[in-house]
Amino acid sequence: MRIFCIFRCCLVALVMVAIFALSIPASAATTLSYANFPPAKTFPCVQMERWKTEVEKRTAGKIKIQTYPGSTLLGAKNTLRGVMAGQADIGCISLAYHPGVFPLCSVMELPLGFTSSTSASLALWELFQKYNPKEFKRVKVLTMFASAPSNIMSKVPVRSLADLKGLEVRASGILSSILDSLGATPVSMPMSETPESLQKGVVKGLFSSFEVLKDFNFAEICRYETETNAAVYPFAVIMNLRTWNSLSDDVKKVLTDLGREQAEWTGNYMDKHVEEALKWSKEKYGIEIIKLSESDQAEMSKRTAPLIEDWKKISSAKGVDAEAVLNFVESKKTKYEPSR
Repeated sequence: MRIFCIFRCCLVALVMVAIFALSIPASAATTLSYANFPPAKTFPCVQMERWKTEVEKRTAGKIKIQTYPGSTLLGAKNTLRGVMAGQADIGCISLAYHPGVFPLCSVMELPLGFTSSTSASLALWELFQKYNPKEFKRVKVLTMFASAPSNIMSKVPVRSLADLKGLEVRASGILSSILDSLGATPVSMPMSETPESLQKGVVKGLFSSFEVLKDFNFAEICRYETETNAAVYPFAVIMNLRTWNSLSDDVKKVLTDLGREQAEWTGNYMDKHVEEALKWSKEKYGIEIIKLSESDQAEMSKRTAPLIEDWKKISSAKGVDAEAVLNFVESKKTKYEPSR
């Protein structure tokens, strides 16, 4: 009887241990922080949420992503340093906010004539894959993508390059230099200050991609939209190296496999969003879309050519084979540009 009682107690204990073990997850999920700087509704943050969803699904919950849009964790200019220091595991950076830091990939900021975000995003990703530039050696690059091409949105019609002369237009980075070469007066300011500046007449327009007509309601003020397809803004999603090295091989494979797919998805989303913004702006505000003449387009290429030459000199001085990089990007533009 005593032996039976001992056996029964042992059996109960084993059952309790088994139940307790089953109540504990086989492996606790790892939560990674992802910092982004623009508002949640903008395309860099929309792609962030899609990436989060795909990572969590494809790792079967082993990885959880906590997103921080709108500079709630790190701002636009300190995300690169913040990710390297481990303040965030992942961050989205605009290369244009770091002049001189990315001598090879900054080629995508030049006025190369991309007409879609998809073609520019794929060209950027394949450029990175081919050269694996040392400018990113302190982080792990997860994906890259580009904005839609920049165009002029203005309160007064810009039907020719002559109409740009002396016109105050909000821009930033390389776009300011492009405007300057075309005879306009570039005014640098954060996008958040632009609506008030347009209302007060500080600027007469802005130089950016067309989705902001809807996202920031610029269509209400800027009824004239002049196509220039002048330049795109390249972005990179980066991860802290210590975080990357701590991940299991199967998780690393998921993230690696998502790289090109995410670049293409973001480009497609952006291009569709631009179309939606233009349609919405036409229906609600009756905007006019203006196309420059072929002679003006040729003149624009001629005037902005020195910017490309300057990039070649600067990047070559930093060890970049500038001519080869330009030729590679041009070949990808030819491959991926939509037929028109």
